[in-house]
Amino acid sequence: MEQFTEKLLLLVMSKIEVTKIATLTGHNDCVYGLAPSKEANILFSADGNGMVARWNLEKPEIGDMVAKVQNSVYALHYREAGNQLLVGHNFSGLHLIDLDSKQELKSIELTSAQIFDIQSIGNLVLVACGEGLVVALDFDNWAVRKHLKASDKHARVIAVHPNQKSFAIGYSDHHIRVFDTETLDLQHTIAAHSNSVFALRYSPDGQHLVSGGRDAHLKVWNVSQDYTLHQSIVAHMYALNSLDFSPDGQYFVTGSMDKSIKVWDAHTFKLLKVIDKSRHAGHATSVNKLWWSAYQNFVVSASDDRTVSVWSLKFP
Repeated sequence: MEQFTEKLLLLVMSKIEVTKIATLTGHNDCVYGLAPSKEANILFSADGNGMVARWNLEKPEIGDMVAKVQNSVYALHYREAGNQLLVGHNFSGLHLIDLDSKQELKSIELTSAQIFDIQSIGNLVLVACGEGLVVALDFDNWAVRKHLKASDKHARVIAVHPNQKSFAIGYSDHHIRVFDTETLDLQHTIAAHSNSVFALRYSPDGQHLVSGGRDAHLKVWNVSQDYTLHQSIVAHMYALNSLDFSPDGQYFVTGSMDKSIKVWDAHTFKLLKVIDKSRHAGHATSVNKLWWSAYQNFVVSASDDRTVSVWSLKFP
């Protein structure tokens, strides 16, 4: 049975068709942020020069600037109610942009450090910042509800459980911490990696939490068993920066400082495909952020090479 499974995986690996659909240009600095919208074909990107752009995957060659701030932008988050975009402005705070008018509605100074990630659960907005701070913001009142200070090192990435009852934070102190959404109390502390945790996502079924970090390892945690380690994989040559699941939950992708994108089976956690520069005209430098869109199953990648690439993956 094991030999049959391995042969089947090899067959799938050889049959996955990878096509580069487009290269989105216009950014003048490294692209760090990606965010989807309510429409599967619309996404946003942000760079180290403070520019935030909007793209349409139906016409990927055309983009428009929706915001420009003074400092780098690492984090974006779309809110469907009101068609608005939250922009994490490093060393300044959070800006709320109306996407219809492209005007700033309001802002709030949350931290004098970097803003690495933004997620929301209903009215609760979570902002992961430098110096180990996670700010819980009441969106309707536009006021801080609580400061979560569980570490002195950067809070790098946020993952919200599909049932929205808990969320996980990856830190530069090598740990993952899980919090209760209602009380904002700390539930679990996981000694996860040997270096900073950069990538974090729950599987769509909520059974696993998948993490990656500067140590280039991919780790899978059993959620229902108090986040015990399910699997540890040496996934890349250098830092694993980002990961995202396919809309159907069957696969996920990882992006790395080693310039590659890798495609994985979400059930066996086996490697299925490597997308790189030599074989697929991939990125020339670090892959910083990934998003797997429901629009024609496209994968979108952002890179230090100042471009955003759009990939079509067809599975046998």
